[in-house]
Amino acid sequence: MKELDTPSYKELSAQQSLSAVIAPAQQVQAPVTAQTDILSKTITQSGAALLEKQYTDGYWLFDLEADCTIPSEYLFLQYFMGTVDHARESRLADFIISRQLTDGSWSLYEGGAGNISVTVKSYFALKLAGKDPASPLMKKSRQWILNHGGAENVNVFTRITLAIFGQIPWRTVPAMSAEMLWLPRWFFFNLSKVSYWSRCVIVPLLIVFAKKPVHAFKPEQGIAELFLTPPDQLKNIDRFDHDHWIKNSFILIDRCMKVLELFIPAWLRNISLRKAETWIRTRMGEGGIGAIYPAMANAVMALKVLGYDKSDPDMARGIQAIEALVLENEDETYVQPCLSPIWDTCLAISALSETGMAENHPAMKASIDWLFDKQVFIRGDWCNNAPGLESGGWAFQFENDFYPDIDDTSMVVMALLRAGAHKHPGKRKRIAQAVNWIIGMQNPDGGWGAFDIDNHYDYMNYIPFADHGAMIDPSTADLTGRCIEMLAMLGYDRSFPPIARALEFLQTEQEDSGAWYGRWGVNYIYGSWAVLVSLEALGEDPGQTYICKAIDWFKNSQNHDGGWGEHCNSYNDPGLHGKGESTASQTAWALLGLMAAGEVNSENVERGVHYLIRSNDAEDGWKETPYTGTGFPKVFYLRYHGYSHYFPLWALGVYRQMKQGLSTRQQLVCDNGPIDLGPLPVLNKKF
Repeated sequence: MKELDTPSYKELSAQQSLSAVIAPAQQVQAPVTAQTDILSKTITQSGAALLEKQYTDGYWLFDLEADCTIPSEYLFLQYFMGTVDHARESRLADFIISRQLTDGSWSLYEGGAGNISVTVKSYFALKLAGKDPASPLMKKSRQWILNHGGAENVNVFTRITLAIFGQIPWRTVPAMSAEMLWLPRWFFFNLSKVSYWSRCVIVPLLIVFAKKPVHAFKPEQGIAELFLTPPDQLKNIDRFDHDHWIKNSFILIDRCMKVLELFIPAWLRNISLRKAETWIRTRMGEGGIGAIYPAMANAVMALKVLGYDKSDPDMARGIQAIEALVLENEDETYVQPCLSPIWDTCLAISALSETGMAENHPAMKASIDWLFDKQVFIRGDWCNNAPGLESGGWAFQFENDFYPDIDDTSMVVMALLRAGAHKHPGKRKRIAQAVNWIIGMQNPDGGWGAFDIDNHYDYMNYIPFADHGAMIDPSTADLTGRCIEMLAMLGYDRSFPPIARALEFLQTEQEDSGAWYGRWGVNYIYGSWAVLVSLEALGEDPGQTYICKAIDWFKNSQNHDGGWGEHCNSYNDPGLHGKGESTASQTAWALLGLMAAGEVNSENVERGVHYLIRSNDAEDGWKETPYTGTGFPKVFYLRYHGYSHYFPLWALGVYRQMKQGLSTRQQLVCDNGPIDLGPLPVLNKKF
């Protein structure tokens, strides 16, 4: 796409501070020294590079990379649909091979250990792509799989894939009956009790499970060689565990359901499938159902097994949305799990605002207008638990109207406030609608989840289908901190009931170490950053014991090179909390957290800033290979290619302002007093 034809940061000299484009009242500058000169030069160059990546319509969009399950599943889908492009298949196979570890396995993230499910899918995809099973890379992979329990040891989603492609019997897959759509909301299992992402994955699968399709391959294309037990002898893979009575109860229910399903009347099955189809079609927007790859692929397969083809408009939209996820670069081809334009855009706006970009800059105005065009006013699934709440949030993707989320909405609102959008009456009303929606989405425990209210039924993670452990969407510290920060920027203080409840939640969620868990970013560095910046915006005294503990944790977690990093395996291993190779994004989070807590003049912050300046390349900016984004803790991680572009820039911009005794853009918003949004309906209603 064509980039914005607007004034570039490159028009500023390398010696000139970007704060030259902000309000004159802020122009009292400290004397220029060698250190401030190189700091401003880094900010100028990085700001120019970020601005040049803006698209004509006003948004930013960076690549989003997951593990090799996504390109592998894309290839499987092409076989299922009969649309294999062998040239593209070869390029995707090259990508998968490039990610293989030396021991023959594939991991969930850069630098991670081998994972049985990713490895089986990658091996299967490579075999379909024509890779010789006798080749060294395939032999090494096969041996690793056999040494780790064989292909029968994969997770449920991989089992479903293997059943669809005739590699294991359907009886090995947990029972999921289409008739569950009729279960009442009060029942212990109901779709409203699972997370948005699970809902969007499950409903299409109910159709697939009912039809139990088998796409037959030639015997030589199969992967029987990966099993320790012959696949046709497999039966009850989910085993009872004497230490988990809830899990055992669900396994027993699952085995009973497999028997009862044989007696479901045809008329009931037919109307259940029609109900599932209607549910899918209602949510089949331009971005595909849920705008996330697994759900999109399942929906397309579900429509196919119901007898539809590409002439069906919803099928065509679903296929088009999937194809939009394929990235074919010069060096490699891979498939993204979803697209992140709203998230990338609001974070880029905040970063550029904190480096001093003027509110009336054409690039800023274009991005603000684009964001308002993407605001969601459709009543999605979230309204099941908030029937009287009006919509007004933002989603993560270009289009996902049924599923706006708290994280994007709060971050967008804060970006709009930094950019001065609230100064325009019409835009202020739109911001009020978003704020009203966020307040209405607060959970009873005082925290916020991502997509739903009160989606906290922990027992759902014990059903056999849920071995990924991510069936629910409870309150988390990172999102709760984000919402407090947004409300504080609007002028609300700790006496405001939603903030008071949220503060209580955060204090109960703090770890003994002083850190906070990061649900949507890796990990305690991410969560602790989100909380500390919210407390600063609220005006909390950083001398409080619980804040001091967080400060000490950050300082003690700093690496010798001055940066911060945390390994994805910190979700599994408590010994890795706050430990890992330094990265630009995680260093930026730590710096923003420490500076928010009053540590701008500390040695730790100075060393962190030096790390960012030193690790920045004038041509290529910051390079970041570790994954620092979280999809589902312990099972799915993300490399946001944009994180190393805007987060370090953001941190350096804030550092420069604070070091010179000037207000950050966020502080200016807070200092200018409460923003009058008018009456918020949610404050007068109970949902």
